[in-house]
Amino acid sequence: MTPTSRFYRLQATDPDAGANGQVRYRIVNHPDLFTVSANGSIFTLVPLDREQISQYDLVVEASDGAVDPRRTTLTLSVQVMDIDDNSPVFSQQTYVVNVPENSPVGTLILKLRAVDADLFSNVTFRIKTESAQQLFSLDPITGELAVLQTLDFENLAAMGMGTSYTFEVEAINQGGIMPPGRATVTVRITDMNDFSPVFSQAVYKGMVAPNAEKGTVIATVFAEDQDPPGTPASFIRYRVDHDQSPYSGSIFDVEEETGRVITKVNLNEEPSVTFRLYIIAYDDGEPVKFNTTLVEITVLQPSRIPIFTQEEYRFAPVSELAPIGTSVGKILASAINQTIFYSIVAGNEEGRFQVNNRTGVIYTANPLDYESVTSYVLRVQADSMVIVMSNLRVPSKTNTAKVFIEVQDENDHPPVFSRKLYIGGVTEDTKLFSSVLKIVATDKDTGNFSAMAYHLIIPPTADSQDSFVIERYTGIIKSAMKFRNMRRSYFKFEVIATDDYGKGLRNSAEVVVSVVNVLDMQVVVNTVPPTLVEEKKEELINILERHVQDQIPGAKVIVESIGPRRHGDSFELEDYSKSDVLVYAIDPLTNRAIAPKELFKFLDGNVLDINKELQPHLGEGGRILEIRSPDIVASLKKAAQAVGYTEGALLALAIIIILCCIPAILIVMVTYKQ
Repeated sequence: MTPTSRFYRLQATDPDAGANGQVRYRIVNHPDLFTVSANGSIFTLVPLDREQISQYDLVVEASDGAVDPRRTTLTLSVQVMDIDDNSPVFSQQTYVVNVPENSPVGTLILKLRAVDADLFSNVTFRIKTESAQQLFSLDPITGELAVLQTLDFENLAAMGMGTSYTFEVEAINQGGIMPPGRATVTVRITDMNDFSPVFSQAVYKGMVAPNAEKGTVIATVFAEDQDPPGTPASFIRYRVDHDQSPYSGSIFDVEEETGRVITKVNLNEEPSVTFRLYIIAYDDGEPVKFNTTLVEITVLQPSRIPIFTQEEYRFAPVSELAPIGTSVGKILASAINQTIFYSIVAGNEEGRFQVNNRTGVIYTANPLDYESVTSYVLRVQADSMVIVMSNLRVPSKTNTAKVFIEVQDENDHPPVFSRKLYIGGVTEDTKLFSSVLKIVATDKDTGNFSAMAYHLIIPPTADSQDSFVIERYTGIIKSAMKFRNMRRSYFKFEVIATDDYGKGLRNSAEVVVSVVNVLDMQVVVNTVPPTLVEEKKEELINILERHVQDQIPGAKVIVESIGPRRHGDSFELEDYSKSDVLVYAIDPLTNRAIAPKELFKFLDGNVLDINKELQPHLGEGGRILEIRSPDIVASLKKAAQAVGYTEGALLALAIIIILCCIPAILIVMVTYKQ
């Protein structure tokens, strides 16, 4: 019913005259749904929904206009009439049902249910998706969904339809005006075990030596299943049929997954005896299906089994650079009136070697690499050609042997530096032959071929003096000159690493060494002793370096010194429970020190993150207290000691003169301004 629709008019009378006889109306119990006008017409205020409430008992009050009005009430029963304003609703929005493949036509797989809330409805069902109408039927009255044609799991998969089919169904109110209700149905076609395993041969033949050891492989059976790959019905396993072969099953067995027929015990059988072993191949389908084959195993005459001259063969090492076809060694077996056929049966999975089937000469078939495999153990076998021609093999103690092949390392890998560019730093007061940085090069080869010798190629200085030297076998670069008054300059040169102690292959890397002084540095104050910081120096450098490199890619952080924390007015006091770490950083683009203000900003701005990363290395309570500038006076004392007392005194005098001049200059400026 629409809002403000009048559906009833009532009338009350009062015989009094004047205002006492004027009648007024009021809705008592549903004023939010209904209203009554002055003439007694009742209207709806909002739309009514029969499906929620189908009847209202409406109480209407009539009163006169007196000062103390008289009242009376009337109960009006309001029946809400039904209209078609609801679509049918399925009991589920999505139905999923599993149907075994090959279910007979007419098999009931699902019953749909839908309800229309309207009072008078006639709900019928239909399949909306046209392609599904070819596969399924849907009873329009009962909602029963049935198979319309046989569904084959393999055919549906081959047609690209997959193993499930999804379509839409509708519920319609016949004669109604509302749209139909819809739901989705997914029918999963479950695979049934349609096929049994099929062996590749009806009868397999094998031969075995009378004294074959336990685990000797005699033959391999193989079966296939046409059920879809990856399904349980396609997974095949093997077992011995002990009912048909009770004795044979006690001395022979079959590997469950590979199908290899092996000896179950060490044999001691009479020659020329033939055993019949029945083997079952079965799948994991539902129901399980199986098939059977026969393996005929003949015990060979010992005279027909070749005998190797050695149980083990060891040849001279073969170079890893040996060309394909290089002879490694020769194996030899003998037999009476038999042509011998040699083969490699194990240990040659990568195909590095081959054997001449007639001569027994083993040679390389693919390149060798000492760094990947240093040695091989091959198992070789000698068989009678007559047996081989019958596609049979007879492994035994006498006709199998081991071949040990050692690969000889060659110098076929050049040195590899730990980095392409090494960055270091020296201070202006660095002493002669102080360690600057360590060069590291490695080599995949072994022995002397991985032993390095280093040397530097440095552009000559003006006085033809070497600025740096390198320890030949350790790779430590050391200073070879004084760097006084050379701040902001740098040296760029090349380092050469040659393996085999300088006689082999070589490689090169670049080295940059920048000259700095204390003005380029910052002090990282830590809460842990200097000894612990020294132990964790590399971890500290790596963490600081990462945060500096976030701003300047490739920057190198260098620790100049680690000592006790200096504090007090003139930093003359020392606290060995904490530490001062003097650091600076080199910009790889300019090869010079990063400005100390910039370095302070990079470190101090990230000190919380740095402390989180340091915690695992410095232990509980280990952290950075502050980043500060170094004590210049203490550094000058150090510089004075480094350059000598006379030069130091002159340097100190110059600083004092400059400091005294600053107040005089300020006085002159103020006087001039006045």
